[in-house]
Amino acid sequence: MSTATLPVLTPKDFTSDQEIRWCPRCGDYSILAQVKKVLPTLGIPREKFVFVSGIGCSSRFPYYVDTYGFHSIHGRAPAVATGVKVARPDLQVWVITGDGDALSIGGNHLMHCIRRNLDVKIILFNNQIYGLTKGQYSPTSPVGQKSKSTPVGAVDAPVSPISFALGAEATFVARSIDVDIKHLTYVLERAAHHKGTAFVEVYQDCNVFNHDAFVYATDKTVKPDNVIFLEHGKPLAFGKDRKKGVRLNSSSELEIVEIGKEYREDDLLFHDEKAHNPSVAFMLSRLHYPAQPEPMGVFRAVERPLYDAEVNNQIQAMTAKQGEGSLDELFNSGDTWVVD
Repeated sequence: MSTATLPVLTPKDFTSDQEIRWCPRCGDYSILAQVKKVLPTLGIPREKFVFVSGIGCSSRFPYYVDTYGFHSIHGRAPAVATGVKVARPDLQVWVITGDGDALSIGGNHLMHCIRRNLDVKIILFNNQIYGLTKGQYSPTSPVGQKSKSTPVGAVDAPVSPISFALGAEATFVARSIDVDIKHLTYVLERAAHHKGTAFVEVYQDCNVFNHDAFVYATDKTVKPDNVIFLEHGKPLAFGKDRKKGVRLNSSSELEIVEIGKEYREDDLLFHDEKAHNPSVAFMLSRLHYPAQPEPMGVFRAVERPLYDAEVNNQIQAMTAKQGEGSLDELFNSGDTWVVD
């Protein structure tokens, strides 16, 4: 079906008949709403979307969008999505996962999906806690996090999802936050149009077990001093009056400076999301509150060959060379034996 003959879709067309079973005021509602806002703009029929999830609060997502979907196995959503996309490269595949699902049991699968540059969209809901199992600390929980499994505070260093994705050479890496509707919609739109693995971390409030974990990035009175919005080709300035900024110093390290007598805006680092060397993007991913302001937006957006396209090109080339083949011949060739 060509896009010219497609019916005009709305977010309501992507709303399923299932009761949404998230806690009241959970940040997941906002992420769901913005995804449903983006989907109708893509010119893709509903039957060409597939949502794949693992296990966790976020992983109920496929029930709530009226598309095809899989509620798969804990941590294995990237593996299932790989099978779907390679078998049906015409589909747009989204992976919905959480910080525990993706970065604990699923870390290995996530890494290989990213490094292959499979053409999928991965949305990682990060609330820094295990919500579905009632409040244990997760791989992204900060040091000192008190939870049911760390009553006197977590002692292990947390995983940075953005650093993880950049280290695995993701071709699109971005971060947003659940309550910043305009920014989240923009990031999801960018991810939806990217060809390759688009990795988006969304800070998401768990108002039951980890409420206000990201208040520094949502409270309008402090947000300007705590968040740097990344814009391609623009200087990394922030603060209420944009009098602060990020500079790459002579030691090739990022430092926070005041714009005024010693430094001007032109002295700041200008963001380049298209740089093929991810080193600077990785340094930006290491900026963390409260020691530094945190970046929001697109860290990296580059192009690289697509895993699913390359696999299918190989299949087509070999089929053209050797023919379709026969499963019966394959099963009865080579080392075979008969059991009496």
